[in-house]
Amino acid sequence: MVKYKAFKIGGKSGLFDIATGRDVIISTTEVGNIPLISHQHENNGITKYVKRIPNRRLFNYKKTIALADRGVFYATTQCEDFHIGTRVKALIFKQGEMSEKTRLFFVSAINKLQVLFKDYLTNATDKLPNLEIMLPINSDEEIDYKYMENYISELEEERISELTAYLKVSGLENYHLTISEKNILEQFKAKNINFSKYKIDDLFDIHPTKSYGLTNNKLFTTKGQTPVVVNSSVNNGIGGYVNLPATEKGNMITFSDTTTDNAIFYQPNDFIGYSHVQGLYPKHNLVWSEKALLYFLTLFKKCAKGRFDYATKFNRTIAAQMEVELPIKNGKIDFEFMENFINIQHKLAIKSVVDWRDKEIDISKKVINN
Repeated sequence: MVKYKAFKIGGKSGLFDIATGRDVIISTTEVGNIPLISHQHENNGITKYVKRIPNRRLFNYKKTIALADRGVFYATTQCEDFHIGTRVKALIFKQGEMSEKTRLFFVSAINKLQVLFKDYLTNATDKLPNLEIMLPINSDEEIDYKYMENYISELEEERISELTAYLKVSGLENYHLTISEKNILEQFKAKNINFSKYKIDDLFDIHPTKSYGLTNNKLFTTKGQTPVVVNSSVNNGIGGYVNLPATEKGNMITFSDTTTDNAIFYQPNDFIGYSHVQGLYPKHNLVWSEKALLYFLTLFKKCAKGRFDYATKFNRTIAAQMEVELPIKNGKIDFEFMENFINIQHKLAIKSVVDWRDKEIDISKKVINN
């Protein structure tokens, strides 16, 4: 039976030295190959790749865990040295470098504390040094790093087996591009696709989603299958599932006007709306498929990226005036191209997953043989 013990994150007796990030004006930083970690869940916390920022500390990824501790609470482990921005802490192991698997175990333990910081009004800044995480210990009451390594290795093997079975059953192992798809990709790379700018207000009517107007205590009393989309930047914006009829149809893009641009999502299923959650409703009887909306979603997010914070709110008036470039054919929006392009990206993503799986299996075989 594995024993666990509570360990403080910071302070004299804690596991980490804690460094605080500073404001970085993202729009003025030069593009490079150093990850800049911000207060977000997406993209492993990476908001941009930048050149070395003068007079800013570059953190050794093997010695450091990045932690967004204000607005969101989210720890990440990186695979290369990185900079941090405001609302981010660098947790530096006092014992020096740690293996990737050990860092992953620590990140998992830290992220269990997310239940203490569920909303944007509760932050961990002052509490962080005294927060405790549970870690496995050996017979000497010391952290059992060997157990942590083995545990993560077993999880990886289990997930690889599940992934292999899923890819086979779902038919996703067929990730090879067709001749037609290759031609589309080549045309796109050669910039042979015609595009036109559209204001979002020209395409969608933006207004609040329908809610029940209940307090959270009443709304989330029941447990069911209907998702409630709330003002959250995680879990696709879903705050829980209840036993009430949906108020909105799926196949819709939503965003929160109380937070940042991190809360823009595609909702595939019927859902219940929420105060300050805006919906994009198609105009001109245009029929947007799931893949066309996913294409548009990427442009919408890119347009909003880095422009808003908790002082400058992202609202529907601003969103309506944003412009996106969409592919056109014969003077009309080319929905077929958007759908094909998403199909291509889907296959390329699957290929990268399959390549990773094959690489991990090969490594595991070599370890077993040795």
